[in-house]
Amino acid sequence: MKHVFKKIGGEPAADRHTTTQTVHGVTLSDDYAWLRAENWQEALREPDKLPDPIKAYLEAENAYFEKAMADTGDLQKALIAEMRGRIKEDDSSVPVPDGPYKYGWRYAQGAEHPVFFRTSQKGDEEEILIDVSAEAAKHEYFQLGSAEVSPGHSMLAWSSDTRGSEYFQLKFRPAGSTEDTGTGIADVGSVAWADDETLFYTRIDENHRPSKVFRHRLKTDPAKDVLVYEEKDPRFYCSVGRSRSGDFIFIHAGMNDQDEVMFVPAAKPDAGLSVITPRTEGLEYSVEHQDGRFVILTNADGAEDFKIVEAPVDAPGIGNWKDVIAHKQGRQLLSIDAYRHWLIWMERENALPRICFMGADGRTNSVAFDEEAYALGVSALPDFDNDVFRFTYSSPTTPSQTYDYDLASGERTLLKEQEVPSGHDPKDYVTRRITAASHDGAQVPVTVLHHRSTPVDGTAPCLLYGYGSYGMSMPAGFQTNRLSLVDRGFVYAIAHVRGGQEKGRAWYEAAKFGKKPNSFHDFIASAKALSDQKFADPGQIIIQGGSAGGLLVGASVNMAPEVFAGVIADVPFVDVLNTILDDSLPLTPGEWSQWGNPIESVEAFNDIRSYSPYDNITAQEYPPMLVTAGVSDPRVTYWEPAKWVAKLRTMKRDDNILMLRTNMQSGHFGKSGRFAALEDAARSQAFALKVTGLAGGKIA
Repeated sequence: MKHVFKKIGGEPAADRHTTTQTVHGVTLSDDYAWLRAENWQEALREPDKLPDPIKAYLEAENAYFEKAMADTGDLQKALIAEMRGRIKEDDSSVPVPDGPYKYGWRYAQGAEHPVFFRTSQKGDEEEILIDVSAEAAKHEYFQLGSAEVSPGHSMLAWSSDTRGSEYFQLKFRPAGSTEDTGTGIADVGSVAWADDETLFYTRIDENHRPSKVFRHRLKTDPAKDVLVYEEKDPRFYCSVGRSRSGDFIFIHAGMNDQDEVMFVPAAKPDAGLSVITPRTEGLEYSVEHQDGRFVILTNADGAEDFKIVEAPVDAPGIGNWKDVIAHKQGRQLLSIDAYRHWLIWMERENALPRICFMGADGRTNSVAFDEEAYALGVSALPDFDNDVFRFTYSSPTTPSQTYDYDLASGERTLLKEQEVPSGHDPKDYVTRRITAASHDGAQVPVTVLHHRSTPVDGTAPCLLYGYGSYGMSMPAGFQTNRLSLVDRGFVYAIAHVRGGQEKGRAWYEAAKFGKKPNSFHDFIASAKALSDQKFADPGQIIIQGGSAGGLLVGASVNMAPEVFAGVIADVPFVDVLNTILDDSLPLTPGEWSQWGNPIESVEAFNDIRSYSPYDNITAQEYPPMLVTAGVSDPRVTYWEPAKWVAKLRTMKRDDNILMLRTNMQSGHFGKSGRFAALEDAARSQAFALKVTGLAGGKIA
């Protein structure tokens, strides 16, 4: 395969300092473990505290990236301008009715961040709740976390992260004021109001895990807040929420495949906790409240694709669970919402989502859609006594549409259609759903988007995206940024590989533990199917994945580098074995139910070692690669991509470009702000266009 993008002079070389550890009788050698700073937790909060040798190496890599990509400067500017031209700058939401008010957000022309506001139900008497742009102007990085109004609409609890490290500071602001009141609370996760004076919240511990739940009363010292619950098992994360009925505060302790939900009456916030049903190995459930019963989404009794049950509030244990919506293999129930007289749930079958609902008479119904591939989102409205829910619909060709749906009449009302100021005609684009046969015969869905002018004759370049972990399914929705590639003749494809849940829970289970390589085989098969079915030139397929999707692309390129023309690995989870062996890292204990525990299990150790991208680099040719990292990333720590790139430089046998770009002041999600984030997208697209030699104009 001929690659256009070759390496240039001045390629950085990381120092090599060999360290070893012995696990299960196997000696592991690592030349680049020194890139993990001993003070990495301090650097999460203050990236400038990164030790000088590590900082110097990362900055050298950044300089190399800038030099290698210098000739794409004008292209990147053009891409950013195109992407920005598709964003309605003075955009606003459809206000949400809640009690005496309607709540919404809007962007001022050119603003990176929104203004959250409310009006009367008539739409007048506007009050600003928080001007996020004004708050963000005080910081280089700013990400809004929670923004929760108290039940009586008198106080806003809001939080922000100013480093990208996901340490959020909680503050309190009287509704309609521009000033906060009282003392803020550091390192807060989720929040839930019980009443206008009392708030429950989770706190992040020294390992960046939300392990404690506190109860706070306004106008009191947070140092004296009551510890309501502490999770001792490091595999479990805590969160809090309030039922739509307003009657209960739920405290959820969960991991990948196990849940435990506790509750306290909102009217008696200082009462003791009750448990829905105790945690049991493999038992997953989530809870809503509907008058005298809890409605529970669960996999109990072998319901692999989940079912909905009910239980009385005064006796909610699993022994009293009764089916409301029975389990059906291959139809996965995804979420539930409850009004006083209605249940609403999302389900997915054969990689397509569906919205369903049930009234008090027990009859079920669903909302139908026509396209081959599409994405849905459901938003039950805050008012518990409601007959209307809100949903969004989009497809790779169709901009997002927001509807209100009347449950009693079946009438849907279009409230808003996403505007693309620079123009967009869905008829100019084609969405297809194809299948790829994997190594074991599994049929992998692949969503395909291309311009109608792009020939389907095996000559088009392609960007293939994938994720494939944690049961996360990749929606086939509308994203304007993709159009810059598609308008230049690219085919954009999403491989719905095993590890997600597009085809039900079994699709996820088929890529856990020792079966994880199924994800990689599926991804490689998807690339080959795109070329076999003439959607893509077999020599022009670029792959992209981020976080655990970075594991997908990293393992796939180790296995079949000849299949791919280029790789974009965003904050990639590639040092899998070392990370899952280290139980001090934020996510590791909770990951064992996904990958296995290599500390205790020889089998898990051998499984992970067999595919971990960092441990399976070989002396072979690799395609051009762009790898990204963030110094303050607590999810995939910066040293994983840094080590991977450093080792690849010494092992690979080719002259193709390999670049590492590290954001020295932000974390997992890159820059904050709706326009600043376009810079990352433009860099990736410029790389893909340079690799394929298509850095010229558009076909449209």
